[in-house]
Amino acid sequence: MKPVLVLRRFFIRHLTPPRSFILSFLMVILVGAALLLLTSPAAKKPLTAVDALFTSTSAVCVTGLTVVNIGSDLSLSGQIVTLLLLQIGGLGIITFSLLLFGLMGRSLSFRGRELLQSTFLHTPRRDFFHILRFVVAGTFAIEAAGTLILFLRFLFDYPPAQAFYHAVYHAVSAFNNCGYSTFANSLTKYRGDWTVNLTVVSLFVLGGLGFIVLYEVLNVWRGQKKKLSLHAKIVLLTTAVLIVAGACLFFLFEKGNVLQDAGIGESFLASLFQSATPRTCGFVTVEIAALTNATILLMMILMFIGASPGSTGGGIKTSSFALLMLMIYNRVRGRDSVTIFNRSVPQEILGRTIAIVFASAISVLVIASVLLLAAGTPETHAQASRHLFVEYVFETMSAFGTVGLSMNVTPSLNDIQKLAITLLMFIGRVGPITLAFAWSRAKRGLVYAEEAVMVG
Repeated sequence: MKPVLVLRRFFIRHLTPPRSFILSFLMVILVGAALLLLTSPAAKKPLTAVDALFTSTSAVCVTGLTVVNIGSDLSLSGQIVTLLLLQIGGLGIITFSLLLFGLMGRSLSFRGRELLQSTFLHTPRRDFFHILRFVVAGTFAIEAAGTLILFLRFLFDYPPAQAFYHAVYHAVSAFNNCGYSTFANSLTKYRGDWTVNLTVVSLFVLGGLGFIVLYEVLNVWRGQKKKLSLHAKIVLLTTAVLIVAGACLFFLFEKGNVLQDAGIGESFLASLFQSATPRTCGFVTVEIAALTNATILLMMILMFIGASPGSTGGGIKTSSFALLMLMIYNRVRGRDSVTIFNRSVPQEILGRTIAIVFASAISVLVIASVLLLAAGTPETHAQASRHLFVEYVFETMSAFGTVGLSMNVTPSLNDIQKLAITLLMFIGRVGPITLAFAWSRAKRGLVYAEEAVMVG
């Protein structure tokens, strides 16, 4: 048998859709790290191998955490590399591969359909290529619109070439929910600017809704579909509730702190921005380290929830959070099933939701423990270093949710801590359950008799 045929059979047998998804991200991360090292000599702050891997992972996993200042420390070529990485990471290299395959006139294979299903869809569909084309074309169209608006605004502050570059970088970074910025202090100087705030918020909210939700909303608006699916309804409702509730709580917690000197309009924009950014993107218009403890807790909760399935964001996802709340509500009322919008959610989905939430919580707990243990703080300085607990937990939540917010501790992490955060960013992007199931083989075992166990 020819070696090519043997290799092909090996990949067909062992390269499952989840494994293909994971390996594609790993490949792009390693290539990105190599490119960043190549551009490092021209940078103001040369990158080490660990820093290059951290930066590449953060860009590909659209997190936004960084050990260097993107705008001032990286060279122009290094910034362009991060821009390409976060664009590829937001959509996934498999998306571009499948689109190219379809544009060549070849129909999607069964494996290709499985990949598309696992990446963007919640139920089997036949219009695979139409959805794939919408994902890519819609992404570039939304990013182009954001670039145009930001470019017109940045023209007041920068020469045309710089304004265009800043606009492109921030539009792509916002829609892909990365949070990398070419400005030293993110968007803090635009805290009261309506154009920048509303444009950037719109970009990362759209990017965090999920491509299939945007596809459904567009079809309903065009009249090609009568109503939204249950998934789309849950995502849209949960997203709206989290943004409104988060904005109200942020204003309540910060009106006597970072917002005490702000006017009504500026307070509204800051509250809206900081309510949306923890679930999806790492842009900020206020100093995170200056926030109250209540606001820090609120942001950690929002970061853990994250964006929606099939989007460019991480976290346990809005639909998982909504189903978990519905499960608790129905259990309190003595019901085993979950019903919403006159539909019952399958028990398999509910079981998967519980597994995702607990696997995510364990991942965060383990990595946070590694950060604390690797800090190496002497016992005699325990009280003085108490602040590190909150900062490290916040950093961990941000990495898992692929958010990119930080209390200014990322650059001070040692190599062990950076590698731990790098791993968690990767877990947060691909999903802990996907990562675990990708390398396990389902085996049919014996089914034993049931026996009750006391819980609660």
